[in-house]
Amino acid sequence: MTGLRVRPAEASDFPAVARLTVAAYEADGQLKGEHGYGDVLADVSTRADSGEVLVAVDEATGAVLGSVTFVLPGTRFAELAGPGEAEFRMLAVDPAAQGRGVGAVLAQACVDRATELGCTAVLICVRAGMAAPAHRLYERLGFVRVPGKDWSPLPGVDLLGLRLDLRRS
Repeated sequence: MTGLRVRPAEASDFPAVARLTVAAYEADGQLKGEHGYGDVLADVSTRADSGEVLVAVDEATGAVLGSVTFVLPGTRFAELAGPGEAEFRMLAVDPAAQGRGVGAVLAQACVDRATELGCTAVLICVRAGMAAPAHRLYERLGFVRVPGKDWSPLPGVDLLGLRLDLRRS
């Protein structure tokens, strides 16, 4: 999408990333009944120490519109990725910027990064019952459900494993 640029987050972006990530998860109803996950989402510094936090910025205003955390296996936030794979987590778009393609450019940036690193696949987990537009986005990018990667970190929080094979022709 034109008008958006994805770049690594800088420390000065962390407050905006924390605010928009928590706001996006709250707006989507994903923090109801959670036990401290909002604090994890807001701790951008720890995410940046454990992986790559990327931001989508409006080129005209410089405003941070969304963010995602890209991780490799064996790092603190990797949940699904195995050897040679990559994963992204905590993709969030400011509720005021939803519908502008921000999520798509962030997801594609993670796929591109995994490709650059020579990874064979990208994995993500999405909450069962997550908004249909998010599921459609991942489907359009070629992610497929891998039921063997489904899991539940807490009772009532069911996560579905999705995988994009980067070795496809």
